[in-house]
Amino acid sequence: MAVHKIFRNTLVALVGLVCVIYGLASEEVKARTVSTKYSCINCHRDFTAVLQKGHPPVKGKDITACLVCHPPKSTGKPELNAFSARLHRAHQCSKQKLDCLVCHTWQPARIFGLPMQKWTIGKSSRKDMDLLKQIFNSWSSSVFLDALHAKKNVTCKGCHGNTIPISEATIENDRCLSCHGGLEQLTAKTSPLEFPDRNPHKSHLGEINCTVCHHAHRESEVYCLGCHKTFQMKIPGVSIKSSKSTE
Repeated sequence: MAVHKIFRNTLVALVGLVCVIYGLASEEVKARTVSTKYSCINCHRDFTAVLQKGHPPVKGKDITACLVCHPPKSTGKPELNAFSARLHRAHQCSKQKLDCLVCHTWQPARIFGLPMQKWTIGKSSRKDMDLLKQIFNSWSSSVFLDALHAKKNVTCKGCHGNTIPISEATIENDRCLSCHGGLEQLTAKTSPLEFPDRNPHKSHLGEINCTVCHHAHRESEVYCLGCHKTFQMKIPGVSIKSSKSTE
C-alpha cells in the first residue's frame, strides 16, 4: 500500500509539472505570436511604395520580412539606428498611431520583443507598457528633446541602452557626452561672448548632471534661473510659449 501511495503521489506530481510546463510554453508561444494577427499588407499592399529608392525588393507581409536584413541591435551602445528610428516615427506620426503590438510581441512582466527573435528587449509590466506608449508618442512628434533626437535617428537604446525606459530611469553624463563630445568641447561651444563666466557647462557648482537642465520627455529648463533670475539663456527642448516667458 505504501509503494502504491508513493507511486500515485509521484504520478500526480508529474502530471501537474507537465501541465505547468505546457502552460508556460503555451503562454510563451502566445506572446511571441500575438502580432501575427496583424499584417503590414493591411495598410501597405505594396512594400515598394514605402521603401527608399534603390531598396532591394521585400518578400513577406509582416515585420519579420524586415528583420532578415535589419536584426535588432543588442549591443546597448549609444549608436544611431536609422531603420528603427524611421520605422517607429513613420507609424507614430501617422493618423493611426499604431499600437506597439502591431509589430512587437508582449507578455506582461515576462516578454517584450519581436517575432522570430529569441532575445527579449525587456520585461515590461502593463504600467511600463502604458508609459512606453506615451513616451513614443512624445518621441515621434513633441517639441522636447526626445523628438529632436528622433529626427537624428536616435532611438530609446541610444540613451537607455538595453533597458526599457521606466518612470524612474536616469541617464548618466557619460551617455550624453559619448555623442555630444567631452565637457571641454561643450564648454567651448557654449561660452558667452559678453559674459564668459556665465557658461552653463562650466558651473560654479562643479560638474552637475546633464538632466538637471535637459529633460527628454518633458520640457527642459534652465537650472541657473532658479537663482539667477535675470539670466537670458535658451536651450533646446523648450516650447515657444515657455521660451518667451523667460526673456
